[in-house]
Amino acid sequence: MSTEVLDDAKGKYSLLRDTEDGQFGMYDKPLPCFGCGIGWFSFLLGFVFPLLWYYATILYFGNYYRKDPRERAGLAASAIAALICSIAVLITVPILIF
Repeated sequence: MSTEVLDDAKGKYSLLRDTEDGQFGMYDKPLPCFGCGIGWFSFLLGFVFPLLWYYATILYFGNYYRKDPRERAGLAASAIAALICSIAVLITVPILIF
C-alpha cells in the first residue's frame, strides 16, 4: 500500500492551501450596499425611489453581473419591477388625463 492510503486510513489530511495566505476568492468578498448587492438594494429602495429600478435595469442589460454573478438575481428583479412600473404608469396616465 502507498503511504497516502495509509495516511487516509489513519485520518490524516493534508491542506490544499496555506491557511495564512491572505488571498481571497471571488465570492469571499462581501457584496456592496450593506452586503446585499446593488441589485437587491436597488430593488428594495426602488419602492421609495423608482428610478433606482431603471438604474439597475441599465446595469443588468449592460452585463454588470459578469463582474460578480451573485448580482444577477437582484438586477433581474429590479428590471422586472421597472417593467411593471412602466406598464402601470402607461395605464394610469391616460386614465387620469381622459
